[in-house]
Amino acid sequence: MFERNPPPVHARAIDTSALKAFAHPLRLRLYDHLKDHGPATATMLARATGESTGQTSYHLRQLERHGVVSELVGRGTGRERWWQAEGISFGFEVLAEDPGALTSVELIQRHQVQERARRGMEWIDRQPHEEREWLEVAITDELTARMTPQELQALNTALAEVVAEHRDRARAAREEHGDEGTRTVKVYRQLFPLRAED
Repeated sequence: MFERNPPPVHARAIDTSALKAFAHPLRLRLYDHLKDHGPATATMLARATGESTGQTSYHLRQLERHGVVSELVGRGTGRERWWQAEGISFGFEVLAEDPGALTSVELIQRHQVQERARRGMEWIDRQPHEEREWLEVAITDELTARMTPQELQALNTALAEVVAEHRDRARAAREEHGDEGTRTVKVYRQLFPLRAED
């Protein structure tokens, strides 16, 4: 979600107003759930998060105002709306518009890192009960190298393009062959410099 140029394919850059609205613990959880599990109603999200339907409805409307989520047209009724996550991105250029947005950026980044750690630990706990074919293809990997900012940006761009290519290929295959044998998978990309003295 947090990107420098180029943003993820089909992701819309959000402004500081949307960024500040997004930087709220429950809103981040609602967005994560919609991203991971697909469209849902406020009632379904209330059950998933342990919040009241009134709370989830209110926060979904706030996210909608800023284009972070949208109503899934053609599904549901006037009484029960279905919501979906929108592809969004933001980079440090938002701080040029409003240096006060740094607090929001940090809150979102901390949430992302904590969620990645939670998902990683959950995967470790599940491994003894997982099918061998999934165990063999799931990886945790890292690379340490000396690079310039430009080289790191080139790597970021290349990785984004490869991920988008495989995502699009998988989507086309689902449309043609259905979901049999598939599971939802997570792919994280995080590139950052170590401290200068390291």
